[in-house]
Amino acid sequence: MSLVVRRSKIHNAGCYTNRPIKKDTQIIEYTGPRITVREANRKYKNATRTYLFGLDDEKHVIDGEGIAAFMNHSCDPNCEPDEIGGRVWIFALRDIKPGEELAYDYSLYDGELDDESPCYCGAKKCRGTMYSEWELKRRAKLRKKMALAKKKKAAARKKSAKEKKRAKKK
Repeated sequence: MSLVVRRSKIHNAGCYTNRPIKKDTQIIEYTGPRITVREANRKYKNATRTYLFGLDDEKHVIDGEGIAAFMNHSCDPNCEPDEIGGRVWIFALRDIKPGEELAYDYSLYDGELDDESPCYCGAKKCRGTMYSEWELKRRAKLRKKMALAKKKKAAARKKSAKEKKRAKKK
């Protein structure tokens, strides 16, 4: 496969093809050392950019090296990753023209609640984030629970303060 890394309209550098790619073609392997999620969290604690690819076991990631690590996220991707036998391969979702940037949906599924992981793909149906639809729903529920807990805690404090006032008056 004839792939190159160059400036991207989506984000920083991107991966492009110099040749046409047919739908369902196995394009490239996402390579790099396999490390634990715990190790990755330690290693990249304060990093603003990583090239980590979460594996199906949810305990390990690939610390990306090589051209595939430069594939950007898109909410309207032309590629898709598939883990086969512990290896991650990138496949074409449709025919791809020479000069086109290769991108897949990162479908992020973890991260701090305040991390929005903004998307810059510019697709018509852009989600505005690299998080998956499922993760966005999970986060919305969690935020709702946190807001309710905060409200209950504030109400309990208010009630306690009133009780203390009454006790002082007696």
